[in-house]
Amino acid sequence: MGGCVSGDLKGGKQAIGGVHGRPTMNNDAGYNEAIDHFFRVRDQSPLFTPIELSLSASNLRNLDILSKSDPMAVLYVKKMDGTLEELGRTEVILNCLNPTWIEKINVSYQFEIVQNLVFHVYDVDTKYYNMSVKALKLNEQDFLGEATCVLSEIVTKRNQSLTLNLHGKNGPGGSKNFGTLTVHAEESCLSRMAVEMKLRCSQLGNKDMFSKSDPFLRISRLTESGKYVPICKTEVINNNLNPVWRPLYLSMQQFGSKDNPLLIECFNFNSNGNHVLIGQLHKSVSELEKLHKERSGANLVFPTHRGREKVLKGQLFVDQFIGKEQFSFLDYISSGFELNFMVAVDFTASNGTPRNQDSLHYIDPSGRLNSYQKAIIEAGEVIQFYDSDRRFPAWGFGGRYGGTLSHCFNLNGTNAYEVEGVQGIMAAYANALHTVTLAGPTLFGPVINTAAQLASQATSNDITKYFVLLIITDGVLTDIEETMDALVRASDLPLSILIVGVGNADFKQMEVLDADDGCRLESSTGRVATRDIVQFVPMREVHSGQISAVQALLEELPDQFLTYNRSRNIKPLHS
Repeated sequence: MGGCVSGDLKGGKQAIGGVHGRPTMNNDAGYNEAIDHFFRVRDQSPLFTPIELSLSASNLRNLDILSKSDPMAVLYVKKMDGTLEELGRTEVILNCLNPTWIEKINVSYQFEIVQNLVFHVYDVDTKYYNMSVKALKLNEQDFLGEATCVLSEIVTKRNQSLTLNLHGKNGPGGSKNFGTLTVHAEESCLSRMAVEMKLRCSQLGNKDMFSKSDPFLRISRLTESGKYVPICKTEVINNNLNPVWRPLYLSMQQFGSKDNPLLIECFNFNSNGNHVLIGQLHKSVSELEKLHKERSGANLVFPTHRGREKVLKGQLFVDQFIGKEQFSFLDYISSGFELNFMVAVDFTASNGTPRNQDSLHYIDPSGRLNSYQKAIIEAGEVIQFYDSDRRFPAWGFGGRYGGTLSHCFNLNGTNAYEVEGVQGIMAAYANALHTVTLAGPTLFGPVINTAAQLASQATSNDITKYFVLLIITDGVLTDIEETMDALVRASDLPLSILIVGVGNADFKQMEVLDADDGCRLESSTGRVATRDIVQFVPMREVHSGQISAVQALLEELPDQFLTYNRSRNIKPLHS
């Protein structure tokens, strides 16, 4: 999102598009990629993992006099406003208190949100046996019990199965035994499918005055609304009209289906972000596979003002096309891999005195959360399900702790840096506001290095741990070079860094750290980051309501996790 770090773009062009990742976009004034992507996917076609839930129950209550209950299960998702949206129903199993339903219920798993599931089990009256289950009125059936859980609780279990105690409509408790409900999740095999393609072009038009074009490809898919959403970019090939790009990977989650229309655009790279279109063409994955089989090229076209297309000399070739099944995020998680959540809070004076209502650290007696509290809650509530012990490292920086200025101190005021659960972070943060004096300047380096040290220790002992550091800040960095050095070193580690900007500061530096425009970070010694590990979003750009800044950040995490493990050929356990 920010401009390139180095003037000569050394290293930057190597990965303009994050070949393995989710959509990336060009830089426009005032543009934030994480937020833009978040809005776009929700408006048009969210990236999600299709999952099938299988249900069974044991020891259900018997409400029939002459026979046993005839149970059916109904699944709901609880929405943000507390209402229930029905997702599906099983079939009715006659005369059975220990049913195993055959009908599966489809759910769209989204990592970045907490998906609260509610299960209801009913005894269906005999007079409705000939009706479709969808036509059954639930208020005319006998209620056998209810169970609730979060979808993440199911998919993080080793066998992706979770057994829940059923209870009455008044909630858990009471002496009645309503039996149990077991939920098993299975990921659709389609979500694991991907294609690897090696693309090249020949005889491209030249768009530069004093040298040849610097071409790269951007691939977009057509959504139901008729708009194209970018899903992938290649690297830039310097000064070449016959470029051959490194192999790129597209997952079925990205392209939808092999027959879904794709727009492939070839651009000439410009360091200011205003890339010039060389030519384009429309091809589905199936058609690209056909080009490979026939060893033929497809001519690029250039759109004209009147909606017509000028056919160009330049052609696109598919030199390699491999369909493959790859391990998914859930394959790793359900085999025992974990996300370890860490948080670092900005205690610099620019936040304002915590006692004052206009302070970013003001704790509202009415319970209304400030931006720091919101970010901790929203990130922590999602990630906690992927961390088995729920002990989270929590630090502060930029404050006077025990009378001494510190840029990485334990948030809970003890020698132990870990706290218990998300509420432990919240309590430590609230308490620190009474014991820490706000100071400055704003330095990220010490906190990043501390988090990197934990991640480094894990790599030598336990490959199943991946670390996620949430930095919440209001300020402009004074150690930008040290921070970039720390991030480049950390790019080799199982670590992602989420930065949430609060308040009205100028966050241009943060956008430089988040290398979404393809310019990978470069250290002061000239070393280029092996991958982009930073995501930044300013809270102020996301309005209150259904859209969350933190969700915009979290959505990128599964891909960063996968990119790290795939690049090191780390496989799920027991695979």
